[in-house]
Amino acid sequence: MSNIILVHGAWGGAWEFSDVVNLLSNDNKVTALDLPGHGKNTQPIANVTMAAYVKTVIDAINAQDEKVILVGHSLAGAVISQVAEEIPEKIDRLIYVAAVLPASGETALGLMQSDEHGQLLPNTIFSEDQSYATVTEETVRTVLLNDINDQAHLDQLVPHFLFKQATEPFMAEAQLTEEKFGSVKKFYVRASADKVLTPELQSRMLNSWKMDKIFTLESGHFPLNSIPQALVDVIHKASK
Repeated sequence: MSNIILVHGAWGGAWEFSDVVNLLSNDNKVTALDLPGHGKNTQPIANVTMAAYVKTVIDAINAQDEKVILVGHSLAGAVISQVAEEIPEKIDRLIYVAAVLPASGETALGLMQSDEHGQLLPNTIFSEDQSYATVTEETVRTVLLNDINDQAHLDQLVPHFLFKQATEPFMAEAQLTEEKFGSVKKFYVRASADKVLTPELQSRMLNSWKMDKIFTLESGHFPLNSIPQALVDVIHKASK
């Protein structure tokens, strides 16, 4: 039995892993976190930082009696990378799902800005002081959840994304070393129809670090919601 902690990305929350949790829980210990400023972990925008995200995950790991498998989706790829740099000895492996994979010194924002065909950043609405950003319902439907055709399912998911996302975590520079972060086993799950972090960007990010194995799912940015069973099958393969 594996001990798995699921970490969501921007405009996300533990809620987005509900199907994955149900499918994984049959034969694993599974925890889905709400990072600061997300879901039930309400915080003012000023408190929602990459450091706060990282601390939340480290606290959750330190509460366990065994090593954990960290699964990070989207922006959480940067989060779990930094966690692995801090406490590599407590992590069995990292599984990136359509996730940011920064080289040391890179930021999530910089990687997205370099993604010529990425469709999220051009459709993101920034506040006047640049401290937070929002997305429209149309962007959620056509960019984030572009491969979900079930309208009832879409209607249920969309409202969860319509809140203010702090921008600081996107601008935090990764501080990673081969000695610590590099020593942890890593697996990457590519999303072939991703409009947020395009396959081209995923390929470039994968050049930064050695992966133990790379999987590809025929999905948009949220396979956890569009094809949860297929994602769980891959997580099982990467956990062995």
